[in-house]
Amino acid sequence: MSFCFLPRLCRLLPLLLLLLPGLALAQTTPPPIPQGRFLKQTVLVGEPLDYELRYEHAPDLEVVFPDSLARFAPFEYAGKTFYPTRTRRGISLDRAVYHLRTFRLDSVQALALPVAVLQGPDTLSVLPLPSRVRLRRTAAPQSAAASLPALRQNLVLVPVEPIFNYPYWLAGGLAGLLLLAGGAALFRRRLVQRYAAYKRRKNHGYFLAQFARHVERFELSRSATNVERAVVLWKNYLAGLENSGLNSFTTREIVAYFENDSDVRKALNATDKVIYGNVQTEEAAEVDRAFQRLRGFAERRYASVVG
Repeated sequence: MSFCFLPRLCRLLPLLLLLLPGLALAQTTPPPIPQGRFLKQTVLVGEPLDYELRYEHAPDLEVVFPDSLARFAPFEYAGKTFYPTRTRRGISLDRAVYHLRTFRLDSVQALALPVAVLQGPDTLSVLPLPSRVRLRRTAAPQSAAASLPALRQNLVLVPVEPIFNYPYWLAGGLAGLLLLAGGAALFRRRLVQRYAAYKRRKNHGYFLAQFARHVERFELSRSATNVERAVVLWKNYLAGLENSGLNSFTTREIVAYFENDSDVRKALNATDKVIYGNVQTEEAAEVDRAFQRLRGFAERRYASVVG
């Protein structure tokens, strides 16, 4: 004789006892097993090989196929092809083909890629049966008893042609360029000054030679054209020496620029008479003195700039 202190619970107890086996059975039912297979039975070393993975499951089951980070040993992963899920008659089919290569020399090689099944907070990895592929050899295996060819000893040195050492030469050239760049940066100011002095010296020599040629031609022809050329040469030289626009100045502006220097004023007045006043034979001696004053003034200005 039994007593039930909770009448309502006593009425539900037989129903719970009937449902417990079904619940236990549903919780312990394992997920289906995927199918994996190679699409050919033999393979050469390095030859492409396809591995097909199929999984049929309930439509409400969430599954994840392996990606490129999965373990494919002894094969090497080369790519994959996924196919969309197909559901027919209450069964969903997921399918993927993995493109592999092998460089191992084992006669038989196997692979089984797992499928991850998501069940709430848990993840279950389901493995298919291993699929095997046979390695097809292109060379006949050598028996251990096969005799090896006899080795012949040759100790004669073979001359080797020397090879141009590009890395060392490039490194040396780069080091030389760096030294030149460092020296240029360190002595840049001094080098610039020396080059400027050399250029001024060359220009001064060229000016004296050309000026003497114009004076000589004037002495032979007494032509106003030679006077004008000598004055233009003098203006251009002083413009470069003074770094100014002196060659575009008028006579009055040039005299004012050089602070009313007597040699400049007298020389330019004399040459202007010949150039613009067409005075030639009467003022020949004065023009000669004007040439001397212009050359002497140019030499003094050069000495002041150089010193």
